[in-house]
Amino acid sequence: MQSPVAKPHSRSLADWLAVLERLDISHIELGLERMQHVAGRLGLLSLPAHVITVGGTNGKGTTCALLESMLRAGGVSVGVYSSPHLLDYRERVRINGDVPAEQAFCEAFAAVEAARGDIALTYFEFGTLAALWLFRAACPDVVLLEVGLGGRLDATNVVDSDQAVITTIALDHTDWLGSDREAIGFEKAGILRPGKPAVCGDLDPPASIGEQAGKLGTPVAFSGRDFHWQQQGDSWSFAGLGLELEQLPVPGLPLMNAATALATLAASPFALTDEAIATGLREARLAGRLQRLAPNLWVDVAHNPESAAYLASRLQVDSGNGAIHGVVGMLKDKDIAATLAPLQPLVRHWYPATLGGPRGASGAVLAQAVGVEHHFGSVTEALQAALSACADGERVIVFGSFFTVAEALAWHGVQQGEH
Repeated sequence: MQSPVAKPHSRSLADWLAVLERLDISHIELGLERMQHVAGRLGLLSLPAHVITVGGTNGKGTTCALLESMLRAGGVSVGVYSSPHLLDYRERVRINGDVPAEQAFCEAFAAVEAARGDIALTYFEFGTLAALWLFRAACPDVVLLEVGLGGRLDATNVVDSDQAVITTIALDHTDWLGSDREAIGFEKAGILRPGKPAVCGDLDPPASIGEQAGKLGTPVAFSGRDFHWQQQGDSWSFAGLGLELEQLPVPGLPLMNAATALATLAASPFALTDEAIATGLREARLAGRLQRLAPNLWVDVAHNPESAAYLASRLQVDSGNGAIHGVVGMLKDKDIAATLAPLQPLVRHWYPATLGGPRGASGAVLAQAVGVEHHFGSVTEALQAALSACADGERVIVFGSFFTVAEALAWHGVQQGEH
């Protein structure tokens, strides 16, 4: 006898996530039409907030975190939608720095389920609609929407935003977005809106972004043209768009994203004090981005050539004299060789790990890419081996995927007695 299926109003968050994971998306085509139908039924095509949509290849999450931190330091209430999560699905929604309660998510999922009827939705589309439902209920002053994939056809693009941000353009998800930066730039530029201000943090943006902005009449501020930033030792300066700031504190997140966030604020209706900006920069944090778990253990979600090059630059600056032990697990649809190349000169000891799931690359493939014979069956096994071999003054860096970092965080939490 089959156990009864839980009714929508009685489902736990775990029940709802199981429902989302079972969604049949094999027949679903990319596009916003289904999202628009359901969002329209829920009244979510616009929100009672100033909406900033943040797209790009790398730096979306950190730019959102920097904007969130500075705005909150200035007394502005902020909602953030980001993905993927590391340990808890609720991480995808932050409202004034806190994740909503499980019951709030359950109510949001139930509302989406009731509104969609027979319209098929993907996991990400379902979750995006639930996040929008939560933001409408909370009514923050600002909502930051991090694009999941691309921009033009991404579920977040169903909302008519007030500002757009494009961080950087690099080769990633080429099967979906195109094989060159021009094609990818066109997809990312899909979040631009006619007459609404936008910022591009890429110092060498593809022409397709400017072309799309011209067609739409979107005013775009470009890094290196309309705003400039420069680091001077332990501080940095920003100039442009009406802001002239000196002696800014260097945040723990990439400086180019901090400059992009400042340019976005300059184009927004929110005037922050210099003190709020400085406080926000100092306090900005994001899990999994050069996150220090122990004196000798760091994790970073770098998973493509551009983000790996940035990680390598940070490791080189902070390297000291001790050897670096690299624990790596990656998805097989990534450019593995090009991603590992920037770290090859820095990492002395490699611990390639098989990443579970259908998309995970085998440890053997990673071992071949870094020129070693040994590999490990899981990130946990690789991490334990690396820490055992790590001498005083040496460090372990775990990287290659959100899944890799999530496993490391989970293992570290158990070791620390966190439940």
